[in-house]
Amino acid sequence: MLDQSGSPLTAAATALHEPVLRWYDANARVLPWRQPDAGPWAVMVSEFMLQQTPVNRVLPAYHAWLERWPKPVDLAVEPPGEAVRAWDRLGYPRRALRLHAAAQAIVERHGGEVPDDHDALLALPGVGTYTAAAIASFAFGQRHAVVDTNVRRVLARTLTGVAQPTISPTAADQRLAVTALPADEPTAARWAVASMELGALICTARTPKCGDCPIRDRCAWVLAGSPPYDGPPRRGQTYEGTDRQVRGRLLAVLRAESGAVPKTALDACWHDEVQRERALDGLVADGLVEPLPRARYRLPN
Repeated sequence: MLDQSGSPLTAAATALHEPVLRWYDANARVLPWRQPDAGPWAVMVSEFMLQQTPVNRVLPAYHAWLERWPKPVDLAVEPPGEAVRAWDRLGYPRRALRLHAAAQAIVERHGGEVPDDHDALLALPGVGTYTAAAIASFAFGQRHAVVDTNVRRVLARTLTGVAQPTISPTAADQRLAVTALPADEPTAARWAVASMELGALICTARTPKCGDCPIRDRCAWVLAGSPPYDGPPRRGQTYEGTDRQVRGRLLAVLRAESGAVPKTALDACWHDEVQRERALDGLVADGLVEPLPRARYRLPN
């Protein structure tokens, strides 16, 4: 084990910086939220959309969203149901409500500009530890540990020698990421996105491309012979037949109409009455659907 001071770990992490940053400069995907003119709001929108959603699904929604709402105030003055409608099929639509609420808070508390203060970001609706660090780092070039699944996997393999990180994020993951941060802000911000990109493109979960990895000769997992994962079973998420699918069907009916929808139209979208009613009740409880008199429903107004 490493000593309590963490110096051997720090030295191992420091050795990763230059090759990963060099690899990123040559291989990074060209994504709109990474462009110099993207702006903090664009970065914030991308971070909300990218949670548990792949880039190829996010890109069309991202472009449409910013074309319609190029500034927080543009979204803030709209009913929250319009955010849910525009979210379309990105999944986990409560993110749309949270982004709408965050836009309103930005207008009310920060004059319509995304704040550059980490604590102020963390205080916005729907912004947790990861999102606050990501916006502060990617939009404002600050030094923060930005710890998503890709980063957790890269650091678990390269610095601790295990095939996969724990199923759920832990405080140890955060401490490891902080240890791996370069000391100066500009380099730390580049490292945050570069290590994330390495995990997305090379150090993938199922079939890592170790032969193309710029740090394979420094990776503790590779040097240990790439031992297999021996932790708890990692079950993939199912979708077909779940309440999530039913919720998606119900929301699709509501998104297709500009006004209220009769209950009969919702009943026609799923055969199992018990599951359908449970899903509809859940949407109402989450604030994604608003019930109206005479058995009608609409997106929140």
